[in-house]
Amino acid sequence: MSNEACSPVKRLYRSKEDAVIGGVLGGIGEYLGMDPVVVRVVYIVLAALTGFIPLLAA
Repeated sequence: MSNEACSPVKRLYRSKEDAVIGGVLGGIGEYLGMDPVVVRVVYIVLAALTGFIPLLAA
């Protein structure tokens, strides 16, 4: 018996419920089990501290 049948696969996807612009940060929050607002605040702080380089990834 393989492990794939025993454990459900956790998928990363864009959120439709917590979407502000594209739902990417909301999906990351759902995937990590965190409030999407916390993920957005961390993203904004990281963007400000690193010269907005993370904005290129979104």
